Amino acid sequence: MAPPRRGVDKSRPRLIKVPQRTCVACRQTSAKRQLVRIVRAPDGSVTIDPSGKRSGRGAYLCESPECWRAALERGVLPRALKIESIPEEDLHTLTEYAQRLALIDQGAT
Repeated sequence: MAPPRRGVDKSRPRLIKVPQRTCVACRQTSAKRQLVRIVRAPDGSVTIDPSGKRSGRGAYLCESPECWRAALERGVLPRALKIESIPEEDLHTLTEYAQRLALIDQGAT
């Protein structure tokens, strides 16, 4: 009698692991693709990373306007990115993005 087969079991469907990340504002875990990645580049600039592949220290936020407000006003985002403060021009870009999310959220309700 042959020993039991090792390796891939073709009779069961293959499970695909979906990367999970945590929103730094509300602390809820979600699929990586459902969150927005903010990255602090090695030069110190802070930008939105739609691809999720830019090099640097990253933090994730929900697309909820409340999470963005908390991250920008309570200082959650600088702490997650391990910086003292977000540069003014980058903060302006992030604030504009948060305002667009708020408008989209208002239009949906």
